[in-house]
Amino acid sequence: MRDGAEGATIEIAAGTYELEATLELKARMTLKGAGMDKTILTHVAGWKPSTKTLPDPEMKMDGLDTDAYLIRLKRDTAGITLSDMTLLAPQLHGAVFGWFHTDLHLHHLRIKNTLWSGVRTFGMKGAKIHDCEFIDAGGRWDRGEPGVGGGITGGAIFPVWMSDSEISHNRFVRTRMGKAEEFYGIKGRQGTRSRIHHNTIEVNFSIEFPFENDEDMEIDHNVCFGTISLPKYAGGSVPKSGSTFHIHHNWMRDSYSIEFVRNGVEIDHNLFDFDAKQDHGNLISAFGNVAAKGPASFHNNLVSNPGRGVIWINEVYDNLEIRNNHIVTRTTATPRQEGLFGFNPGCDFKTITLRDNLIECEGQARPLLRCKESYGAVIRNNTLSKVSDTDRYENAKGDQVIGLEKPLAFQCGVHDEVTVDGWKARR
Repeated sequence: MRDGAEGATIEIAAGTYELEATLELKARMTLKGAGMDKTILTHVAGWKPSTKTLPDPEMKMDGLDTDAYLIRLKRDTAGITLSDMTLLAPQLHGAVFGWFHTDLHLHHLRIKNTLWSGVRTFGMKGAKIHDCEFIDAGGRWDRGEPGVGGGITGGAIFPVWMSDSEISHNRFVRTRMGKAEEFYGIKGRQGTRSRIHHNTIEVNFSIEFPFENDEDMEIDHNVCFGTISLPKYAGGSVPKSGSTFHIHHNWMRDSYSIEFVRNGVEIDHNLFDFDAKQDHGNLISAFGNVAAKGPASFHNNLVSNPGRGVIWINEVYDNLEIRNNHIVTRTTATPRQEGLFGFNPGCDFKTITLRDNLIECEGQARPLLRCKESYGAVIRNNTLSKVSDTDRYENAKGDQVIGLEKPLAFQCGVHDEVTVDGWKARR
């Protein structure tokens, strides 16, 4: 394999193959196994790179050990395909490392037991990663060694400066529940014109794109058991298209579903489906201190059993639209009694609109809002049942549709394995 020419197709028969050092693939190479369950690429017992460079520098390559990966893509190349095998790397930083690569194609891979990240890339353009399984593919690199480990967690797919790429129909699974085995499904830094869709992500943080400016990122038709995290200082800039993230048609399972703040976001047509016993989170949470100008729109979502609340934003955030949602609260384990929407008193409430929502409190009554200044928001044409503060705002009636504008029905997860039909989701 190491002597293969650029553009070569190398087929690996069924069996287990142990590498003694990183295998570097050249431009336009195809490395194809006999099947995910048949061909296994791993490492010899004696290959155990130091973990002193972990966590890696994340946004720069100085100090990053590219020799600590099972496979490396040759820098500044294009057209590499890797498929139909298992990559097992329990002593390595990761399985695949790529830098400034174009048209990478990864499919039908099982990437299992890596210390930091499964697929780690810089400057990835035009990539397609699909139909892969990521099992315990990342973490905090502590495997029981005293004094080894760290608080910064890796990701199964960790792309930095990703553009024009697609991540779809992948399954992310965490089987080991120790602190060291926590990992992100997709942990990105600056994404542009890329789509993440039809994945089933059963880890504590499903998707993270914080800090950098992002543009035209679409996150849709996923099953997310954890948080989508995308906070940015002051919300970040809004591109000419007007969109940083469009989050739609996802089945979200954790009451701490979305970490804010970010400007230019649209969140719509999702089923937020929470267990009333797991009431630890606000659906949208923001913990910063610097004002953000928005805008953001939260509309046509179904929300079942919000825990602490639907939206809580610590910092000033303006130009927020909340409309045409159907929200049902039930008495939670605590039980939670906070207002469903919590805003900073310093917001320009003339730019915050709550309209055309259907909000029903079953069991424990709850107020709509938390701070008195919030009652200066534009509140109109909502149908409110057992909401305890209706005497504090006018809520003028109108002719617009209340609740969802159309019934919510879609399929999501790996190859549409989950069907959402209103409040019900079935596999």
